[in-house]
Amino acid sequence: MMSFAALGFVGIVWAFFGYSVAFGHSSSWCGGSDFFFLRGVDLGAQGTIPHLLFFAYQGTFAIITAALISGAIVERMRFGPYLAFITLWSLFVYAPVAHWVWGGGWIGKLGALDFAGGTVVHVNAAAAALVCALVVGSRRDYARTAMLPQNVPFTLLGAGLLWLGWFGFNAGSALGANKTAALAFANTMLAPTATLVVWTLLDLVRSRKATAIGAATGIVVGLVAVTPAAGFIGPMAAIILGAVAAFPSYFALLYRARTRLDDSLDVVAAHGVGGTVGALLTGVLCSKAWNADGADASLHQLGVQFLAVAATLVYSAVATFLIVKVLGFVTALRAAPQEEGLGLDFTQHGEDAYARGEGAILLLDRRNE
Repeated sequence: MMSFAALGFVGIVWAFFGYSVAFGHSSSWCGGSDFFFLRGVDLGAQGTIPHLLFFAYQGTFAIITAALISGAIVERMRFGPYLAFITLWSLFVYAPVAHWVWGGGWIGKLGALDFAGGTVVHVNAAAAALVCALVVGSRRDYARTAMLPQNVPFTLLGAGLLWLGWFGFNAGSALGANKTAALAFANTMLAPTATLVVWTLLDLVRSRKATAIGAATGIVVGLVAVTPAAGFIGPMAAIILGAVAAFPSYFALLYRARTRLDDSLDVVAAHGVGGTVGALLTGVLCSKAWNADGADASLHQLGVQFLAVAATLVYSAVATFLIVKVLGFVTALRAAPQEEGLGLDFTQHGEDAYARGEGAILLLDRRNE
């Protein structure tokens, strides 16, 4: 429900203001009011595609970035404040960062490479997720009660759908059915295959068991890591990138499990660490031989990539903290302990994914009393 809500609330604010803030022509730091309420966004050309299509395509990035943050605050943040947060965050955090990188802003002018959202989407969302998880706090029974995946087959189904959809995000960022799109499509297949192989081997070495949840996580890490590089590196480089990206995310995930950080869907380990590694390796592996509009690997390019990641991390973290704190002064961010015990499905939405019946709810109510 948190993800579906982002489709609506972020989608509307993107149409009204966000797109203009991201792709308006005011300054290197923020777009102006050129396209407020889609003024001037029509079927005329925006590069290689109609302007209206470009607006809609970019809107999907804004929506998914806000939705990613929910993975770090599920089962304890109230739904109303969450809706207010993603609406404000998409306008005041996502849109400016998108402008910096893709809208003619200062990071893009420095020559930073981000083909489909390594910094704009994944690093940005992970920084926000970390701040939100720390401010809202961990679930009541976190680290005291085993919180296992509820439905492993559904997790695998979701990972498969993600991989399928990712071809559209990455290859679509070429804005045409062209050679760059073909390169991004192939790399979006190859990098996660390498990550999946390495992740599975790490599981086998560590515990002698290759878990399905681990496989799904490895796929996501590979997809995240190749996102900034998809249109700038060759196929063999994509395999190297995917293989290397598995290590830091794998061990970051293991470390997180030993801390009090309740990042239940590992947004930081998968998207934050994976996005950072992918962005940096883009500077190491990029080649004009595969994309003449890109750059060749160099220390300078690596430095620019590092600056882009650092700026995104700092701005997203600070701005997110301010938004969350302001909302916390206005309303309670977190559900009451009794509501959390019953489950936010029931207390925030009046329904359960898996019906428990009135008897089970009464027992839970008495236990929490």
